[in-house]
Amino acid sequence: MRSIRPRHLRRHPAPRHLSTGAAQPQITPITSLLIANRGEIALRINRTASRLGIRTTTLYTDVDANSQHANCSPHAIRLGAASAYLDGDRIVKLAQQHGIQALHPGYGFLSENTEFARKCEQAGIVFVGPPAQAMADMGNKARSKEIMTAAGVPCVPGYHGSEQGEQELLGHAKDIKFPVLLKSVRGGGGKGMRIVMEESEFLQQLRSARAEAKASFGEGGEVMLVEKYIVRPRHVEVQVFADKHGNCVALGERDCSVQRRHQKILEESPAPDLDEATRLDLWDKARTAASAVGYVGAGTVEFILDKDSGEFYFMEMNTRLQVEHPVSEMVTGTDLVEWQLSVAAGAKLPLTQDEIVERIKARGAAIEARIYAENPERGFLPDSGKLVHLKTPTTDEDIRIDAGFVEGDTVSEAYDGMIAKLIVRGHDRETAIRKMELALRDYEVVGLSTNIEFLKRLCRSPAFIAGDVETGFIDKWKQELFDPVVTQDEVYVQAALGMLAGSQKATPAATSGPHGNTLGFGQNGIQRKFSFKSLDIIDQKEAPLVEVSITQKGHQLYDARITRNGDAASARELTDVVVSNPSTSSTTQQQQHHQQQVTSFFPDARIDSTVVQDPRNDNKISVFQNGTKTELALVTPAWYEKALGLKELAASVVAPMPCKILKTEVKEGDRVAKGAPLVVIESMKMETVIRSPQNGVVKRLAHKEGDKCKAGTVLVVFEDEEAAAAAE
Repeated sequence: MRSIRPRHLRRHPAPRHLSTGAAQPQITPITSLLIANRGEIALRINRTASRLGIRTTTLYTDVDANSQHANCSPHAIRLGAASAYLDGDRIVKLAQQHGIQALHPGYGFLSENTEFARKCEQAGIVFVGPPAQAMADMGNKARSKEIMTAAGVPCVPGYHGSEQGEQELLGHAKDIKFPVLLKSVRGGGGKGMRIVMEESEFLQQLRSARAEAKASFGEGGEVMLVEKYIVRPRHVEVQVFADKHGNCVALGERDCSVQRRHQKILEESPAPDLDEATRLDLWDKARTAASAVGYVGAGTVEFILDKDSGEFYFMEMNTRLQVEHPVSEMVTGTDLVEWQLSVAAGAKLPLTQDEIVERIKARGAAIEARIYAENPERGFLPDSGKLVHLKTPTTDEDIRIDAGFVEGDTVSEAYDGMIAKLIVRGHDRETAIRKMELALRDYEVVGLSTNIEFLKRLCRSPAFIAGDVETGFIDKWKQELFDPVVTQDEVYVQAALGMLAGSQKATPAATSGPHGNTLGFGQNGIQRKFSFKSLDIIDQKEAPLVEVSITQKGHQLYDARITRNGDAASARELTDVVVSNPSTSSTTQQQQHHQQQVTSFFPDARIDSTVVQDPRNDNKISVFQNGTKTELALVTPAWYEKALGLKELAASVVAPMPCKILKTEVKEGDRVAKGAPLVVIESMKMETVIRSPQNGVVKRLAHKEGDKCKAGTVLVVFEDEEAAAAAE
């Protein structure tokens, strides 16, 4: 059969076929599909399959019983425990029992599990992915480096062998010369990966990396690679696609350099500040890599590009559809899930390399932002909880949202904390960045922490706009990206007006408490006071106490007085504030939260705000205003804290997320300095060190090693400062 590959591809060896050995695979349309995944990828696969007339079946665990993916298909099968998405034997049997023709593994879980792919093939189920052998070759990082070196694809200098003793690996690291990078042969997503800058920290980092890798990947995950660490690397990857007929194309490259914890936050295509010769060479090497292992289907070949030398090196190949595949879809005008299903059925690739090049030239640039449940200001600690309020940007052909959650859903600590992906396209990179920032301003999320405000700051960063990206971007520009938060007076006033508006329709039980009785808007001359602190300021001791006094002068007419830290001399007066809709409320039985739309005409501007009170925490107020979210705490009076014995709680360290206590670093009676490690926790298979927020004496350890804790659970209680001083 004559190849239809473009001329510049023909020098590469044709991929090996699937285990059937057929020279010209027959096209057998897929009519039934099991989606062996969860969340937004399951919804995304179902969307394409349904459009193609394919009957879909989804899987769900007990945690996901009410999830969107469990309800998106005509048929859903219960698996049970949260870990059951990894039970490959059972999933294959379920597919056989229900007469399902093909299985799509999505990404994560079993998507790159060689044995699972083989079992699907042996059971006569079409695995929508690469051949098991290609997956095995590329899934082992040491083996893949050997194959790439033989194929002429440049690799990072390092040790990928079987000598795994601590001293042996240390010796190899010294030969390579520090700094070095440790990572698991089964690694991915930054798990089990550590940067070691000098010899003295090597053994400690090795043990930590191995423990995390084994927890993430199971037995064998603790086998490590040691590679030269490139000081200023960029992460550039190429989307490749191959069929069973020997055709292989590249659908452009993506830059994924902006990362935290070795995990991607923003992905874009084309990669910025990349000369055309390097771009085409990356594509060529990526196709070579795919051909070298007889690849079939969608895959991503990842490279490290050295900003200092301009050289690039093969890092790994992800033998599946990537989280960031919508970026490539945007710049090529394709549906890669449709391609996967078509190729799995035996069809040829629908486009040649030359046709793809022309599409990329015409369609501009695209960027994807991952919306995560996490707190960037606290080291990107993952979060979980209920989405009590959710408003998303309006979508069109250039703005796309792939989401696995809607308002009212719960983001579980059992799985990755990605809520959604926002993908935008513009005729050039600068336009795409501006459209991304505007779309992010339309997001409203209450109930858990997200990285949305951080993503907005990224889009406004001059260095990012200039394309000066590298994997250390966030650390390099930390001061700019984490500037101290300054909350404008009008935010506090709108919060107070929203609270007043909400009190009109609230029940006595909902409004009783330390802030006094509810006073409505209908009585002229009545004054109401609220005290707030901004939760966006990490060190709450530095957050000013802001008191807002609201006085009604007439129908929809108010005066406001703002005082910071009780300094009456510097109080600011805002007079004749007109509130056009003070009583607008959208509290419903389904929403279960108090939401007010407040439009106020201040002396120099009109301000529209959404004020949301989280029913799980009546003292927490979220204000969405001018494209920014501000989180405030409604401060309770000192007498109320004393009456309820809350003083000890204020001197406590709490779990920032649902977690398991791995290790306690202190004991009761220890005097610790600010920043000293207190406990080590594990959440979503990632270790986090909880450090002391103050100098003090440990009064009580609330939990022991091995305990599981919910977010907000007290971990360590400090001695009262006055009592500690008296004892000394």
